[in-house]
Parts: sequence; C-alpha cells; structure tokens
Amino acid sequence: MKTAADDFETFISNFEFSPLETQVISNVTALPYIDDDISSILSKQIMSSVNWVDTVRLLMGENIIDYEEVGSDMLTKMVTEIKKNCTPIPKKDVSIKNKSLKQTIPNKTNNVPDKNMAIHLGSESFRKTYGVKYAYVTGAMYRGIASKELVVLMGKAKILAFLGTGGLSLQEIENNLKFIQQELKEKEPYGVNLIHNITDPDKEMDSVKLYLKYKVKTIEAAAFMQMTMSIVYYRIKGLGKDEQGNILCNHKIIAKVSRPEVAEAFMKPPPERIVNKLLNLGLITEEQAFLSKGISMCDDICVGADSGGHTDRGVSTVLLPAIQSLRNAIDEKYSYKNPIRIGLAGGIGTPQAVACAFVMGADFVLTGSINQCTVEAGISDEVKDLLQKVNVQDTDYAPAGDMFEIGAKVQVLKKGVLFATRANKLYALYQQYENLENIPQKTIQNIENQYFKKPIASVWNEVKAYHKEKGADDIIRAAENEPKKKMALIFRWYFGYSSRLSFEGNIKEKVNFQVHTGPALGAFNQWVKGTELENWKNRHSDNIAIKMMEEAMVIMKENLSII
Repeated sequence: MKTAADDFETFISNFEFSPLETQVISNVTALPYIDDDISSILSKQIMSSVNWVDTVRLLMGENIIDYEEVGSDMLTKMVTEIKKNCTPIPKKDVSIKNKSLKQTIPNKTNNVPDKNMAIHLGSESFRKTYGVKYAYVTGAMYRGIASKELVVLMGKAKILAFLGTGGLSLQEIENNLKFIQQELKEKEPYGVNLIHNITDPDKEMDSVKLYLKYKVKTIEAAAFMQMTMSIVYYRIKGLGKDEQGNILCNHKIIAKVSRPEVAEAFMKPPPERIVNKLLNLGLITEEQAFLSKGISMCDDICVGADSGGHTDRGVSTVLLPAIQSLRNAIDEKYSYKNPIRIGLAGGIGTPQAVACAFVMGADFVLTGSINQCTVEAGISDEVKDLLQKVNVQDTDYAPAGDMFEIGAKVQVLKKGVLFATRANKLYALYQQYENLENIPQKTIQNIENQYFKKPIASVWNEVKAYHKEKGADDIIRAAENEPKKKMALIFRWYFGYSSRLSFEGNIKEKVNFQVHTGPALGAFNQWVKGTELENWKNRHSDNIAIKMMEEAMVIMKENLSII
C-alpha cells in the first residue's frame, strides 16, 4: 500500500485542516491526532497496521468505560478481551508520548523509533570531528557536478559535502572556494576533493598550495595509488601541539580507496623519505616532521565499492570487512590516539543500503550518484532528465579518459547513449593496432563521422594546441615520433569531447554523452517512484540525506530486535 499512501500524501498536502474540536485516536500511533500533523498521519494510515490494542489501553488509562460500536459487535468483543488481559497506559505516559508525537510517527508499522535517533547511526567521533549532524557524506564528483551550491546547501544542514574539483582549473577551484567560504561563515562543515594526478604531479601540488592558502581543513583524497609529496605536505602542514603536549592534526583527510594496499598506505604514518624531502625543501618544520611519526596519513578511510566514475568493481560485503580487519591490525601496531574510522561508499542509493552499511559496522556512509540528479548538481538539465529515468541495469563500463592507455575503467550511463560502446571500440582499436594508418579506412571514416564529427587531422590540431597552451610541447614531440602515443592522444580527445557535450546539454549529440553514474541512482529512482521525488526538480541533496538516514533507522528497527 506504500504507493497509494505516497500518492495520497502528495494529494492531501494541498489542503489545510482547521484545528480539531473533538479528540480522535489515530490507528497508526494509538495517540490523539495533533493539529499540525493530520495530513501525515492520514497518509500513513493507508499502509500502517491498526494499533488497536494500545488504543484501547490508552482509553483504559483515561478511565473510559463505555464503548459504542456501529453495525457489528466484533470490536466490542476485542475490547472486552483487551480489558481483561492488558494493563492501562498511565496518563503520565500518554502526556510524555504526546510531546514527541511528531517525531515518533511511523512510516510502515507501529513501534517505530523516533527518527531523530538517525543522528546516532554510525560513529559519534566522526560527527564530533567534522561538526556534523549525521555520519553521512556526499562525495565529490568530476568537474564540479558536486557543485559549490551543493556543498553550501549541505553545510547549512550540518552535513559534510565535498566540492568536485577533478577536471577544473585552479582558477575555477579558487572561485568555488571563495563562494563557499562567503556562504559558510559559521564554521559549517565542508570539504574539497584532491584527486591524484599521475601525469602532472605539479598540478596536484598546486592544488594543495591553494587549499592551504584558503585554510581548507578537510579534503577527500581520491584515486591515489601511493602517497605523494603533495598529500603528505597537506597532512603534515596542519600538525601542532595543544597545551598538554598532545598532537593536533588540523588537516583532516578522508581517503577513498578500493584496494587494501592503498588503504594500508593511508593508515600508516607519512613515509619518512617524503617527510625528509619536505623538510629539506623548507616546506615543513622539524617539529612537524617529528610529530608526523605519531599520526596516520588519514583520519578516515572510505571504502569504495562499485560506483559511478572510476571503479575497481569491488563488492562492499567483501571489501569493507577486509579493510576493517586491516585497520584493527594497524591500530594495534601503531596505537594511534584517535583510531582510524572506516566508512562505505558505492551502491548507497536507498535507506536499505544505508542500513546494511551500518549493520556491517561502517562508521559513516558516502553517497555519490544519487546527488548528481538533484537541483544543485553542476551538470546540464538534459542529463538530469536522462538520469531520473535510469534503473539499476542502465549503466556500463568504459575506459577512463585520464588513464586510457592502462585500461582503467569508469562506470557510465548506458541507457539512451552510445558513449560506452564507442569508447570501448576506441580502446579495442588502440590495443589491436600500432598506428592509425593500419586501421581500416572504413572504420576511420565511421569514427570521424559518428564519434568525432570532424576529420582526425582536425582533432590532432586541437590536441596539439591544447598541449602547447599547457606548455607540454614534449608530449607532442613524443607522440609525433611514436605513432601509438599519437593514436592514444587522438582517441583521448573523444573522452573530453563527450564529457563537454554532457555538461553543455547538447541534446543533438545525446548519443555521445559521457555521464559517470552508478546503479545506486537506479535503485534510488525506484525507491522514490510515484512520489514527488520522482522528478529531479524536487530533489535536494540535504533532504535526500535526511530521508535516507531516517528511513534507514526505521528499517533497522523493523529488522533488528537489538535496537
């Protein structure tokens, strides 16, 4: 009956009720209706059990003696049986319940906990460390899909969100930081993504210097395969001591990982060789170098199962326990004052998934794909129109443009577009042939006409101009001497082109849209189907977060007798 209840709730929300003149006991709560929540309780009554025993017990506590039944005597017999076998609910208990009635209204069944208990899910130390209401995070998404507006919205709701900086220029990142800090002036939580740059470590360091300039206290470290000078620099630069001589680590890092060996690197202290190099360069003090021996490289590990964008296709029920065990061993070895927390990301698209994560012992959850189909997400409306219709089977895997040559994968939208098919075709050609000249002419013509929409020669000119502007003439020289490198650069152009199309919302080229997303969004779409959240124009990341956590609390109560 949930669909009917949701439809009725949408319908009845258009009406206002006058104050009640007669007290009515709700079947749902076994408590009197209250004026400001009539619509909600009426809607829930459609799909909830009738709490008849407690209704009669409530009336017994009020010394109600006479009952009249119209048209039958079935309920009268039940009342007689309840009065014979059950105790009254004392008046004082009723008054206490009524004070918190609005928070205790169940969604599906009676005896559901106060939804405000959702604030207790996950790690208390996580909430205290980041100054947040929930152990819930929205992760960064490429090119500002996790936009400055989304970060501000979440910050004002006391929920941690990370700005998506991958693919943005330093100037764009700086402009976003100025906006966020202008809007969040009351120490509201926020963070910024730092993505590992394999081909350009200087750019990674430039990002860190920018974050230090703007005193960014929390970063999400993504796509790291080993510790780099830039991330170690960020971590150590925030070290100091309090009045009692305890280590203060003012730069927090949540590391997104999908492999145990990377998790282990983040759990250990900063590598000594990098620390010494930073010290020799004068970037850190001797005291900071010494203090770094007593800290881990991160405060939190976020275990990334299969997800949108870059993915190792990991399974959460396999990865999370393995990395939790690794954390326990690391903590025992190094005896950190503040143990490392372990959260879960990937496939978190419904309250059921949130509940599962916390049952498995996750300290927090991180969502991604479900936030890209919201009002605040920094992607075109045309893409959001596509995303709100996807189901769990509507994604596919394609080569990652930034790591094309090594075959790294991203998960992308499949329904309604051809990007994954075409990207995989380009990678297959790259593997099969040593140069463009060996590829059959008919195939080349198809690529030019259907994929690139221009001759390969024009694409090569654009590639050269791009690298020349970046001062990377050596890349072009190497490609002109090695045909396979040239082929890779030309094919990689398609990945940038397809990404731009999706951000611009060029619907005429919809088939070439590259949209990073995961099946969690499909699960979310099914969960909200038939409600006002079915339309992305009614979706806001803060409301989604609260609803996910509250409903997860309900699910855990319904299914776990220990709560």
